[in-house]
Amino acid sequence: MFDLIVRGGRLSDGRQADIGIRGDRIAAIESLPEDAAAGRVIDATGLLVSPPFVDPHFHMDATLSYGTPRINASGTLLEGIALWGELKKIATVDQMIDRALRYCDWAVGQGLLAIRSHVDTCDPDLKGVQALLEVRKAVADRIDLQLVAFPQDGFFRDPAARDQTIRALDMGVDVVGGIPHFERTMEDGAESLRQLCRIAADRGLRVDIHCDETDDPMSRHIETLAAETLRHGLQGRVAGSHLTSMHSMDNYYVSKLLPLIAEAGIAAIPNPLINIVLQGRHDTFPKRRGLTRVKEMLAHGITVGWGQDCVMDPWYSLGTADMLDVAFMGMHVAQMTHPDEMRHCFDMVTAENARIMGLDEFGLRVGARASLVVLDAGDPVEALRLRARRVTVISRGKLVATGPRDRMELSVPGRPDHVIRRR
Repeated sequence: MFDLIVRGGRLSDGRQADIGIRGDRIAAIESLPEDAAAGRVIDATGLLVSPPFVDPHFHMDATLSYGTPRINASGTLLEGIALWGELKKIATVDQMIDRALRYCDWAVGQGLLAIRSHVDTCDPDLKGVQALLEVRKAVADRIDLQLVAFPQDGFFRDPAARDQTIRALDMGVDVVGGIPHFERTMEDGAESLRQLCRIAADRGLRVDIHCDETDDPMSRHIETLAAETLRHGLQGRVAGSHLTSMHSMDNYYVSKLLPLIAEAGIAAIPNPLINIVLQGRHDTFPKRRGLTRVKEMLAHGITVGWGQDCVMDPWYSLGTADMLDVAFMGMHVAQMTHPDEMRHCFDMVTAENARIMGLDEFGLRVGARASLVVLDAGDPVEALRLRARRVTVISRGKLVATGPRDRMELSVPGRPDHVIRRR
């Protein structure tokens, strides 16, 4: 007896299979008898069944705040940071909770069931930390929410940041964050990484650094992050987010840097929607687009995942909590248009991102957590092409969202009565 059966779906590898669920676990992935008993059966015939989407880089304390107290007129990263400095002074804990919960509703509807959110620790009241700890509890039955202690104004640049970051970790924040390129000097940036990695090693925590989010090719904090990862034995527990300076670096230097990143087991999290909008703002033409060297990293065996970063906040005025939008943009900007590359782009917002976050229970296999998404597509490439609608979302064995398939009725003489964009 199963609590739920998802029948006839097509897995990412092309196999057709039924998925039997008991409680919050996948109990079977096979061709189940037609008369197999189940509390509920979902017909997924001809539809793609995927692991849930995962976002390893987001700012939930700022989300859905666009226009408060003003918009980012220049569209630059630095104005966004300054605007966030104004907003966090006037935002209340309740407002942050309300915005974050609304975003989590969007996420569930899009099959986005795991999010790593950075939360600003450069606030004497730690309002964002208080808010997102409450949100983490509120959504725990449907979303895995990891929190990163993020000293937005600089670990040394803000005199209180070090103590505030440690205080946030003591309150239960999961991951150690930093922003070395925003320190006043290169040496301060490097020293911030030394101390942050030491804190993580002492506490047995993961590390996720906003690293070299700049057009300056001399911003090379990733090499210090790699060295400190090796020094403290943090391999496999560290991520470098953004890494946009690498798109401007000398090719010879990068040829030495990539093997170091690979040796340190550091994962990379580019954020294509935001990177191509915020970077290159000081260029005329040719204008750099800011995305890091994704294909080169993959060729060196480095784990790379796509991140969303922002939705309707001081840095970005758009966004929908749809990780297929993120992968679609990344696929274009990184020029990953071979079928194998496109399939990997889909993996980068599912399995690869789960690996970066250490979510060992995610995936479509017997014994794994029963969280999955049924999409109106036949395979991962078609899902990307269409940014396919989510037909069914299941989290921990429970149906949490349903939606219509993609079909438009036509009233055009001599043409079909409806349009379906599937192949």
